[in-house]
Amino acid sequence: MAGLTDLSIADGRDLLAAGEISARELAEAHIAAMADGRALNAFVTETPERALADAEASDARRAARETLGPLDGIPIAVKDLLCTEGIMTTASSRILEGFVPPYESTVSANLRQAGSVLLGKTNLDEFAMGSSSETSHFGGVVNPWRRSGDDRPLVPGGSSGGSAAAVAARLCAGAVGTDTGGSIRQPAAFCGIVGMKPTYGRCSRWGIVAFASSLDQAGPMTRTVRDAAIMLGGMAGFDPADSTSADVPQPDCEAALERSVRGLRVGIPEEYAVDGTNPDIAALWDHGREWLAAAGAEPVGISLKHTRYALPAYYIIAPAEASSNLARYDGVRYGLREDADDLDSMYGKTRGAGFGAEVRRRILIGTYVLSQGYYDAYYVKAQQVRTLIIRDFTDAFENCDVILTPTTPEPAFAMGEKSDDPIAMYLNDVLTVPSSLAGLPAISVPAGLTADGLPLGLQLIARPFDEPTLFSAARAIEDAAGFDTAAPGGAGGAGAQDAGGDAR
Repeated sequence: MAGLTDLSIADGRDLLAAGEISARELAEAHIAAMADGRALNAFVTETPERALADAEASDARRAARETLGPLDGIPIAVKDLLCTEGIMTTASSRILEGFVPPYESTVSANLRQAGSVLLGKTNLDEFAMGSSSETSHFGGVVNPWRRSGDDRPLVPGGSSGGSAAAVAARLCAGAVGTDTGGSIRQPAAFCGIVGMKPTYGRCSRWGIVAFASSLDQAGPMTRTVRDAAIMLGGMAGFDPADSTSADVPQPDCEAALERSVRGLRVGIPEEYAVDGTNPDIAALWDHGREWLAAAGAEPVGISLKHTRYALPAYYIIAPAEASSNLARYDGVRYGLREDADDLDSMYGKTRGAGFGAEVRRRILIGTYVLSQGYYDAYYVKAQQVRTLIIRDFTDAFENCDVILTPTTPEPAFAMGEKSDDPIAMYLNDVLTVPSSLAGLPAISVPAGLTADGLPLGLQLIARPFDEPTLFSAARAIEDAAGFDTAAPGGAGGAGAQDAGGDAR
């Protein structure tokens, strides 16, 4: 059973096709792993009955020689921000506890059409607002990794921390995350897995609980670059129900993995050498450049001069959009309702009881920057900065084909370490936010360890809708790094891999 949970999506697909295993056997192995891994708190809702039904349906299709989807029989998890028909969807907030949507998000519907087996809904920062998965109403998620000689529990990153921890601990073969300012890539780096944010508009936002509508994008979280390419193929596609969905051709990203990176120009932005970056991460960035050069790529220096303004601009734009999106949670139509003598009091009591501290903080920030007298000074200025950041990337891509950076300025930190310091928490997104503001595809690839045994990621960024080039460069990094994505502590989250003092 343990061996089945070690299979990648690609390996599981091949063994299923060869008839060496059944989808039911694969599902049962992962259901058992989920039970063993509950201490990680990676799931809000487990769906073992649904998983077995999906698996049996896949086995029946295979036996009947029907056309199979790209993920047929593969057990996955879905972030509890995506609405799932008949299955509780909470956004990890008290205000939506017990809410069962009567409809399915387009991304999860696409994955079901692709034949995937749904194991359950993963935990996250409440309404995807956070960088540590500690703001969940259902309790924080635990990273399965540990520092060498230190058994303190670490955060898995956020907001897609439940998805990242579940993949790293072998509780599922792959998982869906969402990325607003780095919420796929940062937890992927903290948990030693692959996390990919597609171009804005590549995957439909319909049926995904909104945080910041101009930034939110679903993407795959997997153990290998190939698995991410396979999973994206099952998720993506034009959706007329989503006005921001892009009607563009869907490339074969798995086929792109066979491309050579010889002659590829790799941009190295000087502005991403931010103060306070962990020295192991800085050394790994140098390794990444060397690995790509050894594979035939050409590193070139580039400048993204407005990068320093990306984080403050993001923390104006995203809360502004959140304050608008979260106005719908008022206790009238669905979710939590607190009794009160009048409507205004009911609104206030419901929202005060239903939203956690971080969500309330961002709603207040967003309402402030959109208020009369401050709209032009804050929100309009932030949007102007966003335009300049997009222009920086456009200019940079005249001289390079992909951009290589670290994913985060530091590795995973201890649970509770930054809970009382919102600014320190927000700084975790400093290297992922710029590409989010520009709507660009980006991927974090696990590529090394700190001296005390924690995983580190390298980030690649590509032109809009050029996911094939992004995947081919990511595969080159993955091959050179030779990183073992198995968290040494497994589902229990104890122990740590010996780093041998080498950032690689």
